[in-house]
Formats: sequence, C-alpha cells, structure tokens
Amino acid sequence: MDTGASLAAIEEEARQAIAAAPSLAALADVRARFLGKKGSVSSVLRGIGALAPEERSRVGEAANASKERIEGFVRERRETLERAAQDHALAARRLDVSLPGIRPPQGHLHPITRVERDIERFFAGLGFSVEEGPEVETEWNNFEALGIPPDHPARDMQATFFTEGGHVLRTHTSPVQIRAMSGRQPPFRFIAPGRVYRNDRSPRHSPMFHQVEGFMVDENVSFAHLKGILYAFQRHMMGAEVELRFRASYFPFTEPSAELDYRCLLCRGAGCATCSQSGWIEAGGCGMIHPSVLANCGLDPERWQGFAFGMTLDRAAMLRWGIPNIHLLFEGDLRVLEQI
Repeated sequence: MDTGASLAAIEEEARQAIAAAPSLAALADVRARFLGKKGSVSSVLRGIGALAPEERSRVGEAANASKERIEGFVRERRETLERAAQDHALAARRLDVSLPGIRPPQGHLHPITRVERDIERFFAGLGFSVEEGPEVETEWNNFEALGIPPDHPARDMQATFFTEGGHVLRTHTSPVQIRAMSGRQPPFRFIAPGRVYRNDRSPRHSPMFHQVEGFMVDENVSFAHLKGILYAFQRHMMGAEVELRFRASYFPFTEPSAELDYRCLLCRGAGCATCSQSGWIEAGGCGMIHPSVLANCGLDPERWQGFAFGMTLDRAAMLRWGIPNIHLLFEGDLRVLEQI
C-alpha cells in the first residue's frame, strides 16, 4: 500500500468534510473522525510499527504533516463559523440609533444618612454646630469623665467592645461632649451624630448603630429649654401629631434625668413587636449635665449649667419609612433600600 497516497486521500477527504461542516458541533465531530484516537490519521500512525525501519521515519513525518494541515483546515473553518454566528447574533439585535438610550440606575442616600442630615439642618436652625469624635475612645472619655468609674453597674449595660490597646469602641456619642467642652468656655451648643458600638446581637438591636448627642451649656439653661427643644425636634421628625411623654430615669452623667418616649407610629399605641407590645417607643435619654461632668471638663459648675440628650438615628429611620427590623438597614439588600 502506498502510504503517501493514502494520507493524501485522507487529507482531501478531511478538507471537504471540514469545509462542509455546518456548525461548530459538527466541526468537532469531523475533527474527531480524522484526528481522534480512532481517526484515520491516527490509524496510519498506529501502523508505522509494521513498516520497515527505513520507512517509519518517512511515513511518520508525512502523517504528522497531514495532521497539521488538517488542524489548519479545522482552525480556519472554526473562525469562519464563529464569525458567522457573531454576525447572525448582531443581525438579530439590530441597533436602532433613533431609540432613546437606557438611563443607568442612580443611587441615593442611605436612610440613616438622610435622617442625619435632616437632624443637622434642624439644629443648625437653632444655632447648634456639629461636632465629631473618634469611634475608638479612651475609657476616660467614654466612661470615667461621664461619672462611670470602672466598678459602676452602668458599665454592664453598655456591653462594650474593648481593643487590645486598652481603648474601647465608643458605646455612645457622649464622649464627644467631653472632647467638645474641654478647653473651651461657654456658652456653646453642639450636636454630635455618629456610629456607636455595643455587643448586642438581639433581633431588635445591632452591634453597630447610630446616635446623635446634643448638649447646650450657658449660665441660665434649664430643663424647660431641654423640653422645648426636644418637643420641637420630635414633632419635626415624627409629625406634628406625635404624642410624647417624659418619664423619670437615671444616667450617671445627668441630674435630673429623663427618658423621652413617643407613641408607636406603627401600631398607633395598640402594641406590636417593634414597641414590645407597650404602645410606646423610647426616643432617647436626656437631662441636666451633672456638675461633676462639667468639672471634669474644666468648667465651673457654680457658674455654668446645661442639658444633654442622646437618641438613636436608626429607630427614627425605621419609623419614618416603616422598616420593621433594624438589621435591614445594614444588610445592603437593594430590595429594601430602593423603596425609600
């Protein structure tokens, strides 16, 4: 048998079959028929062992050359079929340049950011400035300067995250009060919004949440000023019809102290999971700044007095937009955030 003629015939047959392959799948089948393990060219290569030694090299070179040429036919046909498929896809999706473009989706402010900016605008109208402080605080600013020594039971309520360096993740925004009052002379009035941290992962709480601290110090500041400002503020946030109440409470850094509650806006006081079936929701704590806190900041408590209040931003956002679970604010679920 003339092996050279046989390879030439196989090569021509492969060229015609490859040129006639109507699809990429058919082309793969044709390639396997000629170059696969059981293909025509492979059969010739397997028969080399039966040839005389002087013929083996010649036939092997010829078979490998035919294999490379057939691979070239396959490559060219594949490129042709791929271009045809691409042209067909483009033709099926003809671009009408007269149609208006698709507007890309636009982002928007997070609910917490919107509430925070709203609060800043409200208090700016009352002459309050905005103060900021670090989220990693000293124990002095976070606790001791506020009348909470290491053995005080109020520390247990704050579920604090401690760092290796002996600092804490601030448990409230009250440390900003210490920083803002130290080294300054009244009168002054500030608010301090920001993130705070407590080791609480219950369904109604988050280990990271947001508060706003407000305080005012002057020679003749009274609890009446505090009540008037908080009533105006809550009605601005919750609506003119919101029902509010003050009730006595205790905080180490204020005296007297109170909690401000508002009737639940979700159930209108009937009782629900958000208000723990009580009909009321705690807006935040407040009171007159304790004389020892003023003294710790270098202020004379015989001359100066003031009030302070703190409340969460997250709860205000939840009630404003009807968000039932605080965790939905921080999970990044666009199905929730895009409704706002």
